[in-house]
Amino acid sequence: MGNVVKKQNEEKPNVGSQPAAGSLCRALSTRMDPEQLKIMGNEDYKNGNFAEALALYDAAISIDPNKASYRSNRSAALTALGKILEAVFECREAIQIEPHYHRAHLRLANLHLRLGEAEKGYIPLQTHRDWNTLIKETAATISAGSDSALQIYALQAEALIKLHRHQEADEALQKGPNFDVDACTKFFGPIGNANLLMVRAQVDMAIGRFDDALATAQRATRLDPNNREANSVLKKAKAVAAARSNGNQLFKAAKFYEACNAYSEGLEHDPYNSVLLCNRAACRSKLGQCEKAVEDCNAALAVRPGYAKARLRRADCYAKLEKWEVSIKDYEMLQNEAPEDEEVSRALMEAREQLKKQRELDYEIK
Repeated sequence: MGNVVKKQNEEKPNVGSQPAAGSLCRALSTRMDPEQLKIMGNEDYKNGNFAEALALYDAAISIDPNKASYRSNRSAALTALGKILEAVFECREAIQIEPHYHRAHLRLANLHLRLGEAEKGYIPLQTHRDWNTLIKETAATISAGSDSALQIYALQAEALIKLHRHQEADEALQKGPNFDVDACTKFFGPIGNANLLMVRAQVDMAIGRFDDALATAQRATRLDPNNREANSVLKKAKAVAAARSNGNQLFKAAKFYEACNAYSEGLEHDPYNSVLLCNRAACRSKLGQCEKAVEDCNAALAVRPGYAKARLRRADCYAKLEKWEVSIKDYEMLQNEAPEDEEVSRALMEAREQLKKQRELDYEIK
C-alpha cells in the first residue's frame, strides 16, 4: 500500500475553523444544561460556525459524557472541520453508548466511505499490477466519495512512483488529507500505518526531501520491524542520502570528478532520482561534459517536469553548446514561472542576442 500521512498536526484550513467567542461565552456565563448547549451548537453548525459548534458540544459532553447524540453531533462538527479520523472515533463512542443509534451508524458509514473503507472504496494493490489501471481506478474512487481515503491516495502515489512520474506522485499526496501520524496508527494499526509511511518515504526520496524520507522510513520500520519492503526503503534512503551528502561536500571542495562519482553511486540505488541527476549534471557541466549534463537534466525533467533547477541547468548547458534556440526555449519557460528572476532574464537576453548574431553570420556565409 502507500502513504499520504503527512507531517504531524498539519491540518487543512477549513471554513469556520477559527472559533468565535459569542455563543460559547454566553453558555459559560450562565449555568446551562447540556441540552441547551447542544441546541446552541446546532444553531452554530447550521450557520457554518463549526469550531464554535464543536466547543459547545464539548461543553455539553463535559456535563453529560454518556449522551450519544452529543458525541454524534461532535462528530459532525469535526467532519466539517476536516478532522475525519477524530470524527470516526467520536461516532464509535456514540455507538458504544447507544448501540442502536441509527444516525451515528449512518454517519460512521459515510465517514468510512470517505476514508476508502467501504467495500467499493478500497482497492487491494495485490490485484492491480497494471499501474495505469490502478491510477484510473483510484481517481474514480476518490471522485465517488473517498475524498479522505489515505489508502486510496497512497495507492495512487505508489502507482505514479512505479511509473517514474515523481512530480505527480508528490502532487497526489499533497491533495490527500492531513492526518495526525499517531491517530493513523491508532486507526489503521501499526502495520497499516507502516505501509502508508513507506510510500510517503519513497515520494520524499524521489523529490529530494532526503531527511524527511529517512525519518519517515525509520518510523515505518519501528512500527513494523518485519516489513521487508519498509526495511528495503530505509536501506535505499540511507544510501541515497549519504551519496547526496558526500557528493555535495566534494562539489563544494571543487572536486567535480569525485563528486560526479558520488552522485553516480547514489543513482545505482535510485536511477531516476531527479536531485542526484541534476547534481551530477552540475558536475559534468563543470568538467566540460555538457552533452552528458544535458542527458542528466533530460532524465530529471522526465520524472519532474516542474523541476526549475534542472531546466535552468539544461538551459545553461545548451548555451555552452551554442544551441541557442533550445536554450532560449528553456529560459522562456523559466521566465514565465518566475518573471522576477533577474538571472534568468539576463541569460535569456544574452541567448537571444547570440542567436541573432549566429543567424546574421549564417546569412553572410550564404
